[in-house]
Amino acid sequence: MYRLWLMFDPRRTLIALFTFLFGLALVIHFILLSTDRFNWLEGSRATRAPAAQVTPTK
Repeated sequence: MYRLWLMFDPRRTLIALFTFLFGLALVIHFILLSTDRFNWLEGSRATRAPAAQVTPTK
């Protein structure tokens, strides 16, 4: 296993790994925020109060 770390610089490899994982986490969170079911900031659109209906009077 130590020969693998002789081929790759450990600092650059770990920084690249953490950067990739952070980017992946951001993408997953933005995908979840774009759905109705998993949007924890705005809540579900189905549970919002319906707009008041205006009925015409005769």
